Amino acid sequence: MNELIERSIFPAAEVDAANLPALRFLTCGSVDDGKSTLIGRLLYDQQLILDDQLAALERDSQKHGTVGKDIDFALLVDGLEAEREQGITIDVAYRAFSTPRRSFIVADTPGHEQYTRNMATGASNCDLAILLVDSRKGLLAQTHRHATIVSLLGIRHVVLAVNKIDLVDYDQAVFDKIVADFESFAAKLGFITVQPIPLSARFGDNISDKSERTPWYKGPALIDYLETVEVDEDLSGLPFRMPVQAVLRPNLDFRGFCGTIVSGTIRPGDPVTVAVSGRASHVARIVTADGDLTSASAGDAVTLTLADEIDIGRGDILVPPQARPEVVDQFAANLIWMSDEALLPGRSYLMKIGTRTMPVSVTGIKYRLDVTSLAELPARSLALNEVGFCNLATTAPIAFDPYKENRATGAFILIDRYTNATVAAGLVAYGLRRATNVHVQDLTITREARARLKHQRPAVLWFTGLSGSGKSTVANLLETQLHARGVHTILLDGDNIRHGLNKDLGFSEADRVENIRRIGEVAKLMTDAGLLALCAFISPFAADRQMVRDMLKEGEFVEIFVDTPLDECIARDPKGLYKKALAGEIKNFTGVDQAYEPPQSPELVLGRDGATPAQSAARIIAYLVEHHHIERFDDSGDWSI
Repeated sequence: MNELIERSIFPAAEVDAANLPALRFLTCGSVDDGKSTLIGRLLYDQQLILDDQLAALERDSQKHGTVGKDIDFALLVDGLEAEREQGITIDVAYRAFSTPRRSFIVADTPGHEQYTRNMATGASNCDLAILLVDSRKGLLAQTHRHATIVSLLGIRHVVLAVNKIDLVDYDQAVFDKIVADFESFAAKLGFITVQPIPLSARFGDNISDKSERTPWYKGPALIDYLETVEVDEDLSGLPFRMPVQAVLRPNLDFRGFCGTIVSGTIRPGDPVTVAVSGRASHVARIVTADGDLTSASAGDAVTLTLADEIDIGRGDILVPPQARPEVVDQFAANLIWMSDEALLPGRSYLMKIGTRTMPVSVTGIKYRLDVTSLAELPARSLALNEVGFCNLATTAPIAFDPYKENRATGAFILIDRYTNATVAAGLVAYGLRRATNVHVQDLTITREARARLKHQRPAVLWFTGLSGSGKSTVANLLETQLHARGVHTILLDGDNIRHGLNKDLGFSEADRVENIRRIGEVAKLMTDAGLLALCAFISPFAADRQMVRDMLKEGEFVEIFVDTPLDECIARDPKGLYKKALAGEIKNFTGVDQAYEPPQSPELVLGRDGATPAQSAARIIAYLVEHHHIERFDDSGDWSI
């Protein structure tokens, strides 16, 4: 333990603090550990609070304060009314301040478990974390969770702030035990420095000056340590990376590529390559609003012009040919799950990495990380605030560096395709180079040739709706009519598929997603054969139906919403399933204890006008003719050519 304390201290005499860059740090830890109070005390001790702010703080302390007649420093950064009323931090609050020796940007992050996503957001751009621990409570589950997330996000410098030391009578034994417990827990987290400091944010002990009430503590005061700690990562020394944000074309004689350099340095004449396509050129000019530059480094927003006309668009990354990133369509990554809706392997999400956004699916969860013990546990899904190590697959190759090598090109977020909500933060670990000897076989007979032979254009007719809505009835009648007229079809029905291909799947959310993924792949093969694939499945989740749509070519996915009211479906109950579900005998039954997400913009809607199955089938045939999937035929069944 004493080794931990000693090796973490950077004596001010060894560091030229005046030349140190601004320090971005966050305060984190469990709820009520004193994060906001600490920041308020720092600002107060450095005399960075204006007189009118101090007067307002004194008034607010009487109204919302939790420390009697004393000033409640937490109110300086807890600006939301809900935060003041509840005495908690909800959103991330940023404050910038300077001392004579260094400038700082601090993020005050929430301690409640339900706001862990906000804490991860605040930590994503920080260099150091102040992890607060209540002296009376010691390390808690949220302390472990925040330390783990800090480590995953690449923060390698930590201050273990053992706060409220005044409430345990400045007892060294209490401090030593907390430090020993954290040292044991953090041994696997890869921190470079951990500086334990006993402090009282309320009374200022060991904040700006060493406290006489902790004579046994030989380390620095907090502000002294922050002013001298070296955490600078030399981004300019890393390989050049510039994600292209936009292509600038003001006239026929100028074509520039705009972006912010996230690492490395570039100069006119340097060779560059488009990471994914491999197209190469040289930098002709580095253009800015203030004129051309002779060089540009990490953090500079510039426009590059190239010596050659090559195809580059938003989302591409310009890199040096001798230090290219990995380019794969499958990779492994740590995911911090931020949504109330659980992660479901197989479901399609949107992935935003750098300036590129594209569909992605989680193909498997290798393990869930227990944030208390750091044990790797098996898991089929991830719930809110859980951390997992997962395999992911994109619809096209992407370029990245492992997060531990370059935070800018190795970080991404996942977005729910239905709600557009951010559901996860991801940190790329490595690419998956699986079956590199397996390639797509170039076939002589193409899907277009097969379709021409059948005089039809392939499509997937996707019937979706509640159980008992009539999907299978309409689909079966439609196939009968098409077959009678020589149209080549295949009908994939939910119950039939579960007797064979998907007999290993149940009806949990995760199994439903995998059920639809497999069916989508089969339906795609049917379109390769030139067929019209009729698919009748409840498919309750919009994201899963979108996943199948994305597998197919433009115009080949025809979503048919059989919109029969739930009451009518229950009245029909052709298989007696609603009766069992309402009695609690069947779990995860759509419409009873599992939600159905209706299509927002389906190609066809049936069931609202009271049409018969035959009339519904006629509407679908008219749609297929109009969109040239099948040729028009007369009443005799002969094709009209």
